[in-house]
Amino acid sequence: MKLLETLCRIHAPSGNEQKLTDFLLNYIEKRKVHWRQQPVVLHGEGFQDCVVLVFGKPKSAIFAHIDSIGFTVRYGKQLVPIGGPDAETGYTLVGEDSGGPIECTLKYDEETHALSYAYERELERGTELVFKCDFRETEETVQSCYLDNRLGVWSALQVAETLENGIIAFCCWEEHGGGSVAYLARYLHEHYGVTQGLISDITWVTEGVHAGQGVVISMRDSLIPRRSYVQRIINIAKEAGVPYQLEVEGAGGSDAKELQRSAYPWDWCFVGAPEDKVHTPNEIVHKKDIESMVALYKVLMEKL
Repeated sequence: MKLLETLCRIHAPSGNEQKLTDFLLNYIEKRKVHWRQQPVVLHGEGFQDCVVLVFGKPKSAIFAHIDSIGFTVRYGKQLVPIGGPDAETGYTLVGEDSGGPIECTLKYDEETHALSYAYERELERGTELVFKCDFRETEETVQSCYLDNRLGVWSALQVAETLENGIIAFCCWEEHGGGSVAYLARYLHEHYGVTQGLISDITWVTEGVHAGQGVVISMRDSLIPRRSYVQRIINIAKEAGVPYQLEVEGAGGSDAKELQRSAYPWDWCFVGAPEDKVHTPNEIVHKKDIESMVALYKVLMEKL
């Protein structure tokens, strides 16, 4: 969990993922010598802040977004949301501008829905603020801001240790409209012929999805994946004996939207642990669901 805590503490809101990109590149360089298969590492020109790992002869790709929600300083003390953060007066926000490190307080006007910050000075416009990380671990759970989606990134890194054939794509901008998966999907199809996608992201605890009962296989959200592909994933989970839950929602989405709307015949399925207190500084996930998420991804990348 130390790696997960480190990931949660890195400042990487949508559009400014560079610090997490650099961390991943350094981590991969140091650790890949211990992995079962040495990947080709794609990054830099043509990939913006994304990092792609190609192992062996890939048939499937994992997509894990590295960005987070947050806020952008507007004019005066106004804030504009990045993605869909929960807004509650009193949340502690952190960031940095030319005046130095910042730790301020979020203010939310319930009548006008206006967002602002309380601080001793006016912050530079364009400064990004994120929730202050308070990482908490018990025997059963982990709790922190940005488990969505640092936990999806963490899970993919666990899979990388034993992956022989497959692709792991760490992508950007998901929380604020996406964009990077579109060109990654084109590149991966044209260079490797891959059209099977798995979305390593975090979903919600709901009346039908419960903490501690296994990783979630989403049958649909605001989009509908191809049923035959999702059924293959369900069958693999059953045969492997990995605890899982089925999710059916009518709203929400992920990087999958860019795969489904692609000009290439991508199949996709969202597979991830459920969390409560979504998009707050207090997101919480059960460790049993984390374990089953990693276990299912390992078998899916082998069997699909």
